[in-house]
Amino acid sequence: MVKLTGREEAMLAGEEGAAVQKAMELLIRYADALGAEDFVETNNVAGVPGSAPPWIKQYYAADGGDYRAVFSRFDLDADEVVDIPRMNAFSCHLQGGMDPMLWREQGMSEAAFDNFRSDEQQVAEHGIQLLKTCTPYLAGNVPVMGEHCAWMESSAVIFCNSVIGGRTNCEGRESTSAAMLARRIPNWGFHRDEYRKGQHSVDVAVPVDDVFEWGMLGYFVGGEVQDTIPVIEGAIAAPSLIRHKHFGAAAASSGGVEMYHMVGITPEAPGVEAAFGGARRGETFCYDAAARRRTYETLNSVGQCEDVDYVMLGCPHYSIEQIAHAAGLIEGRKVHSNSALWIFTSRSVKALADANGHTETLRKAGALLMTDTCSAISQAVPEGTRVAALDSAKQVHYLPAMMGIEGWYGTTADCIDAACSGKWRGRLA
Repeated sequence: MVKLTGREEAMLAGEEGAAVQKAMELLIRYADALGAEDFVETNNVAGVPGSAPPWIKQYYAADGGDYRAVFSRFDLDADEVVDIPRMNAFSCHLQGGMDPMLWREQGMSEAAFDNFRSDEQQVAEHGIQLLKTCTPYLAGNVPVMGEHCAWMESSAVIFCNSVIGGRTNCEGRESTSAAMLARRIPNWGFHRDEYRKGQHSVDVAVPVDDVFEWGMLGYFVGGEVQDTIPVIEGAIAAPSLIRHKHFGAAAASSGGVEMYHMVGITPEAPGVEAAFGGARRGETFCYDAAARRRTYETLNSVGQCEDVDYVMLGCPHYSIEQIAHAAGLIEGRKVHSNSALWIFTSRSVKALADANGHTETLRKAGALLMTDTCSAISQAVPEGTRVAALDSAKQVHYLPAMMGIEGWYGTTADCIDAACSGKWRGRLA
């Protein structure tokens, strides 16, 4: 049974309002299920609170079918509908279901957009920041090392734990919504020192020197270690933020990795002993030329036809550096009449792209820079899409299976070329 502080007992007794009381009731059930003995305080929560498509609201029609009903019944799993106040923790809304400007191009209906706009107004009025991205660390929410967070989104969680040294488990909608009100999350898993130690070794025997290669390495690592913590060393130079972003997203997709150590690179792994918390343990996996080839072939196993209808970039959401790179690659060229190019990012990064002229460069080429979502989250692809090209190992893992299409994995340059030629010409060097 989880132990409560005096403040937590007061919240449970309803002294801070009915919504906080319902949040504490949910968090206590959650902590007991996990076997957590107590809570940690958090002032950094990222989820998707209260937002819901019309069919969920219809399900709660008897309770009013509005934001209040969804937050109470669905998010807090409460036995009654209560008034929802402004959030008590610093709270952020992650990715949503459509672009607020280009929703028609994504094939969304007027009714769906009206619902989106209504939810967004409620989110803002409840004190939740509209980041609308899977990369909150690129949009102003950057924890510090050791900070206890409560985040959804697997690629954001692995980045927070590994690269920044923040502390979060891969939370769900219910736990994050409750944490926004109660500023508490169970003291379990990656919040605890003993849980953050390496469990297996990965020896990188071939150079990994660009985003494409880091995505493949991440996909290999996740497939080998599954949901454990790898300690990676070998032929890896200090990776940039975007290389970590693609590595972590791929590892979280192929295996469910929520934290990794790179010896001499990530903050909790100055050496092998620190990464493992003592002697080396577990299995050792080798990423060599043969493993690299197998990984590439696996990622491209759902690609057959070389006629590319759709190119999607921006999973996880593109950084300003990546948008600038894509704009440079396509400047002076045109997207093929039989293809489409959609690039996804956050609203804040798109504002930078607008100011620097990258959005206009992409528009002139026939590409669209979109925000808030991606094709997997929104399940939106251009009409008639049969074959997609992607520079994200995570997206090629999910999108073809979700949408029943073929998919190719390659470099950003491979993908831009496919968008402009309508043909897939990517090859492993």
